[in-house]
Amino acid sequence: MPQDLSFYYAAVPAVLLVGLAKGGMGDALSLIGLPFLALVVSPVEAAAILLPILVFMDMISLVIWRKHGDWATLKIMLPGAIFGIALGWATSALVPGNMLRIVIGAVTILFCLRYFWNNFGPGAGKVIPPRGQRPVAASLWGTFSGYGSFVAHAGGAPFQIYALPLKLQPREYTGTSVRFFAILNAIKLIPYFALGQLDTQNLATSATLLPFAPLATIAGAWCVRRMRPQIFYPFMYAMALIAAFLIVREGLGWRNH
Repeated sequence: MPQDLSFYYAAVPAVLLVGLAKGGMGDALSLIGLPFLALVVSPVEAAAILLPILVFMDMISLVIWRKHGDWATLKIMLPGAIFGIALGWATSALVPGNMLRIVIGAVTILFCLRYFWNNFGPGAGKVIPPRGQRPVAASLWGTFSGYGSFVAHAGGAPFQIYALPLKLQPREYTGTSVRFFAILNAIKLIPYFALGQLDTQNLATSATLLPFAPLATIAGAWCVRRMRPQIFYPFMYAMALIAAFLIVREGLGWRNH
């Protein structure tokens, strides 16, 4: 278990940011938080330390958002996501994670820029109706989400590409997202154990950081519950855009040294 205080100077902010994201504040906060921990341990070890904390945060979020969620979206996306995790596990040694980061990040940037152009550009004001459920698109983006979550810790962006245009109420969207990634993170424990990432040392380190998880998760949920859709959706697209740039940055290897 890391004893140097510098580890906790980086790890505690990372857990707080990821907790805010788990509460519903957007995947970008999670992606901002992960590099904090990667400053003091290897990226692989950082992911192994955070996964049990993420599962604990998922449990808190499931309680907070237990009355909210869109089951139609979950049922249509989860099969592809589970297949994506299995595919990621099977090909983890073959497919470069950085390449996947770049592809997912670039697609998400275009997706978000299109939203802001349609809503705030010269032709703004045109009402765009919610998209209906699309089985083929749901399977495709679900697979990308599961695969990206396992290989590159970038599952949020593909989920948003499919789910945001549905224009669910903020609480329903957040409840759906919480359930979706709670299931994915629970499933990911199996291959992480199989790959030897969840050893006793990393689990002990995770345990020392657990007390910070509930505070941040509850704070994130408190903020989302008070957001109107007119604020929530621009905020979520902005978070997705920031997350996409961070994903591309990681994929290109642009890190501060």
